[in-house]
Order: sequence, then structure tokens, then C-alpha cells
Amino acid sequence: MSRRFAQNFTWHEIHEVYDLAGSARNLAGQGDIEPTATIWTVAAPLAAKNTLIAMRWGLIPAWWSKSLGDLPPTFNVHARRLTEPIFLSAFKRNRCIIPASGYFEWKTAAPDKQPFYISAVDGGVLSIAGVWDEWNDIDSGAIVWSCSMIITSANEFMRPVHNRMPALLREKDFGPWLSGAAGAEVLRPADEDYLRMSPASSRIPQGGGGDDPTLITALAK
Repeated sequence: MSRRFAQNFTWHEIHEVYDLAGSARNLAGQGDIEPTATIWTVAAPLAAKNTLIAMRWGLIPAWWSKSLGDLPPTFNVHARRLTEPIFLSAFKRNRCIIPASGYFEWKTAAPDKQPFYISAVDGGVLSIAGVWDEWNDIDSGAIVWSCSMIITSANEFMRPVHNRMPALLREKDFGPWLSGAAGAEVLRPADEDYLRMSPASSRIPQGGGGDDPTLITALAK
């Protein structure tokens, strides 16, 4: 799955969806997010109420004792790899949901790779399953909250562009996923009629850099 996605939503648009605790916030939109950026997640730490929390996109396990430069890419993880050591403890005890307006994927086409923007047919927020952890920075002593996005095999709709896609949770699975009552059985491809896809601007840099909301303006209209 692509390493780029968007979070262009307001507090009002997600407050009731996730039954969020706390007062309203002014959420700045991000149209082109890349790994290690700070993103919004929904989690219920210590069995508290669902809370909107800013986290580093790229899981750092609590037990990690080396520098971040030695950490392998952890911005996403396939559902079948959640039992690997680097993700296992987070999968067992720290679940989250990553709200997304949509995500980008590239399809190889001569002579260039064409970017596509994938979002919900009804224009709503996508709820991507995730895991998170809390790490104590070995250099500064600061507490870092971080997360990984869970991916799964693509459905037929997405397969012509990519063989993987985010694990999109259904509303009835939000509570069980966050509490840990639900397991990998809810991490499955989206229904075939759930998503829409549109060519995105070729100005989107596949390798990284930039956050230009106009890249997806045409689709939002």
C-alpha cells in the first residue's frame, strides 16, 4: 500500500463517528502525509474514553533500545505480520483507528507512474485499523507516541492498481477493535462498492515531500 494519505476533516465530522471525549479542536488539514509525520489517531489508552491523539506515523516499540535510524520501516504492517515481535505487544494491548479522508496509490503506466486518490464513495472518513505504542526516547528522555497502519490484501476494485489496501474497519467493529475484544478477523478487504478512485495530480511526489491540499481538490468537489 502507498505511503501517502490525507487527513482533511473537521472535529465535527469525526466527533460523533468515534464518540470522542473532550472539547472541540481546530484540526488543520493535511493533504499529503508521509511516514514519520505527526498524524491524528483515535485510541482509548488505559481503558479511558475514545480520545483524539497526535502520534508519529511509524511505530516505535516500547522496548526499542537503539536509535531511530536503526528502526526498520513500520508505518504500515500487513495483518498477517502482527504477531512478529516488533508489532506483537502493540497488537495485544494498544489498538487505534487512523481516520483518513483518503489515500494515494500509484499504478505503473508508461512512461510514468500515475497517482490515484482513493476515498469513500459517500465522501465520509475512512477508518483504518492501527496499533500504537509509547516509547521513551533514549537520547532526550521524551515520551513518543507512535503508530502503524494495518494493511490487508486488496479487493477486486483495488487490485488493478495495487495488491494491498488499508484494513478499513466497519463502524460496528470500532469498539471491539479498540478494546481488544476483536482480533485479526475484522482486518479484511473493504466491500467492493465502498471506495471510489480518481486520477490525482502528477505533482504528488511519490518519494516524499510536500503537503498541498489542491492535489485532491478536484475530487472533493
